[in-house]
Amino acid sequence: MRLKYFFLLLQSVWLMASTLHLTTSSNPARLNPLIATDSASSAIAGHLFNALVKYDDSGQNVIGDLARSYRFVSPTVIEFKLRQGVKWHDGKPFTSRDVVFTYDLIRSPTTVTPYATDFRVVKEVKALDDYTVRVTYTKPYFKALEIWMMGIVPQHRLKDEKEIMSSSFNTRPIGTGPYVLKKLEFSKQIVLEANHAYFEHRPKIDKIVFHVIADGMTRFLMLKNGEIDIGGLEPMQYERQLKADFHKKFATVELPSHSYTYLGFNLRLKKFQDPRVREALSLAINRQELIDILFLNHGKVCTGPFLPGSKGFNNSIKAPQQNLARARVLLKAAGYDAKHPLSFEIATSNSNAIRPYAAEIMQRQLLQVGVKVTLKVMEWQAFLNTVVMPHKFETVLLGWGLSLTPDPYMIWHSNGDVPGGFNMIGYHSKVTDKLIEEMEDSTQPAKIAALQQRIFAQIVTDNPYLFLVVPNDIHVYNKKIKGIKPGINGIWEYYIDWEKE
Repeated sequence: MRLKYFFLLLQSVWLMASTLHLTTSSNPARLNPLIATDSASSAIAGHLFNALVKYDDSGQNVIGDLARSYRFVSPTVIEFKLRQGVKWHDGKPFTSRDVVFTYDLIRSPTTVTPYATDFRVVKEVKALDDYTVRVTYTKPYFKALEIWMMGIVPQHRLKDEKEIMSSSFNTRPIGTGPYVLKKLEFSKQIVLEANHAYFEHRPKIDKIVFHVIADGMTRFLMLKNGEIDIGGLEPMQYERQLKADFHKKFATVELPSHSYTYLGFNLRLKKFQDPRVREALSLAINRQELIDILFLNHGKVCTGPFLPGSKGFNNSIKAPQQNLARARVLLKAAGYDAKHPLSFEIATSNSNAIRPYAAEIMQRQLLQVGVKVTLKVMEWQAFLNTVVMPHKFETVLLGWGLSLTPDPYMIWHSNGDVPGGFNMIGYHSKVTDKLIEEMEDSTQPAKIAALQQRIFAQIVTDNPYLFLVVPNDIHVYNKKIKGIKPGINGIWEYYIDWEKE
């Protein structure tokens, strides 16, 4: 009888366990934070691993995560004091050796990781004792702290791995994070369970279940039916495809996305080297109309290359207003009129459902000033390989993701104009180059912010892109979840304190 009551008690506890249901559109490729480059892997790995440092909820200050504190010994040396008592998911202690090992793994030629370029100015990472790490840089570096916002991996689990890219660790990871991977069923679900030994405290929600659902409409229907607790919605879905009873069960959080859409000119072409042409095209575009039609007003006009709310954002730069008369004057001065109209092609990809429609709207808007635009819409990989990377375009309609600590070097410095580089439009500005170089060599936050704002203004003045739209992210969540506090970092800032009724 006692055994029977024991199992009944166990069953009741299981039924009382709180579970957060989420979706992912694809299977995670690798749950190793150093090589988790797809969105599914990054989202899940974020629950399993910690970094040395992170942003506070304002997005303005760097605070400790696995590091309890840090200090600049000199402009080129940082010492991190690590938290003591932190355990990996298998119970082994976290120490400075794991930090050194993670750095060595990032720099290994056999590791294909996007973090490698961030560590290009690191000279040495040394463990002074079990809980002190000293990092020496070859020169002062404005992202000296931010590069340590990637996940730290365990030395004891990976030190004997010869092929990190194909390691079993990538599907059976061991982290220090608030959740532990319990089940990974490809094309079905990924189950995470609360880490009872998490150094902050055990998360209040017991389980997180990611349902792998490739079809967007199926994900939307699951959300409408209440089978999913948190989801993102397209403006059309939010405005036209939800009924009142949905809003009784779900709350809405709408925040500016960390991304923008732009039209980039191939500045190697003579017609786009004339600043009057670029200004005319900017004045011919009605950006607010793009937002109204495509995003149903769920977005804002993009005024420049850095994230609104970040230190580098320049509030003095105002959104350009459509001025067709001035656009015609500038085009006439540049040698274009009804007899000799400016013509070019906008190339984009159908991987983003909205961009082809944005191209059509701009095509119509530009025709009002006599500019003739043709369109090319391609599948993403073909577009990337045959148009973007070999620079075989006149203009491209694309988007960039944004960081709270923008690093303009790869996109806006002249040195980025190389085969495979991110400065694919061929933007060269001695003024911008000098500002970027000065910013990169500084560790003073106020000076870095001031330089970023000057870079922002200079790029906008040069018009190498038409900055178009910062769309909003529309999040909805089950009202049974308590404790969500939205901020510039999104809605997940305090999720270990969430509770679900």
